[in-house]
Parts: sequence; C-alpha cells; structure tokens
Amino acid sequence: MAGSPIGVSFKDIAWVEFARLDDTGKLIADAEKGLSETGVYHADGDGEGATTANITGLEEKGTPQYANGKVKRMTHGAQTPSLALTMLDMDAFVMNKMKGYVPDGKGGYVLSSGKKPHIAVIVASKDFDGNLFYDCFANGEMIEVAHNHGTNTNAETDYNGTFEYDAMDPLADGVFTDDMGVDRSYKNFYSADPDFDEAAMYEEVFGGYKLPGSDTGDDLGK
Repeated sequence: MAGSPIGVSFKDIAWVEFARLDDTGKLIADAEKGLSETGVYHADGDGEGATTANITGLEEKGTPQYANGKVKRMTHGAQTPSLALTMLDMDAFVMNKMKGYVPDGKGGYVLSSGKKPHIAVIVASKDFDGNLFYDCFANGEMIEVAHNHGTNTNAETDYNGTFEYDAMDPLADGVFTDDMGVDRSYKNFYSADPDFDEAAMYEEVFGGYKLPGSDTGDDLGK
C-alpha cells in the first residue's frame, strides 16, 4: 500500500450494477428469473443511470462504558448499511424484479406477499485521479416507498425513481469476512490498490459471477 494512498473524496458516480441471488447466495443468471442473461444488470442504458447513491449506516456511534470515573470501553452496534438511490429512467421490468413485484399476465404488477428477492449491488465512483472506488453489498432488499408526480406548467415537471436498498449479512459463508472470521454486510474495493483483483471482487459480491475474460469464479448458473 505504500505510495498508493486511498482517496476518500469522490467526484462522480461511474455506474451502479445489480444482481439477483438465490437463497444460497448464488447468482441467478437467467433473463426471466434473474436480472439479465448473465445475471448482472449494468444500469447505463439510453437515458438511464444513477443520479445519487447515498450510503448511511456504515458504522454505529460508540456508547461509552464507564468505570472508576473514566471511559474504559466503547460498545458498538452492528453495521446497518442503507443505500438511497435516485435512478434516471431505470428499466421498469428490472426494477420490478428487484423490488419483488410479480406480473399478472395482463400488463399489471403487484408486490408479492412472499419474501423479498436477494439483491447484490456495486456502486462505482471516481476519485480525483480517475480511479474507481467500489461500495459493495452482497445481499439486501430493494424497496420503493413512494411516487411523486406533478403537472407540467410552462416548465416540464419530471420525477426520477427513488429507491432504498437495505443491506443484510451475506447468504454464503466466507463473503465479506473480517479479520476475526465474521462475515460483514459491507465491503469496499479500490482500483488503485496494488492488490486489487476485479474478477475476485465480482465473484465475491455477485455470488460466483465470472467476469468475461477471467478464469476465476464459478460457472454461471451453477
């Protein structure tokens, strides 16, 4: 790491990618059951992308524990990461899948009363040298709380979809594991790190996804 400082200032969202996982944490690489044929959805189509991606709950403020009139210890609650997304022209079919809406065969969609889909997310942003910083979540739920519509006047009134993603612990063992052997709900990667392995990142975050051109990761659909 010497000579390769990790930046903590960012200037842009490069892209956001999503994947749907099964109950064991494996990627669903199917255009119908998953988010695409490869299993990964890169939200960057015509007029499509992320305008904001605000992450909270990465750490909980410590609670001081006193003894002998001094603060002797700090206790910390569990990480509860949450990602607030604003998407420009997000593909409605893909987002319905991520939220757990199911089609009725007549062009309508209703929120399933079953459990929410398992969704993994990578948010890529840029540092001031153009290196990519990745905020990664290996399992979580996507919700959309509201729609806010307005009428056009002499100016056009637009509404962009706003979504909340609440991260949970990884489904598979050995994902986002810390130095104490505990699997965590959040992990970040930095492309300027000399040890950075893009293929390994995708494999871990997206449940065995094999990055095209790499020889690591599980075969898709297995």
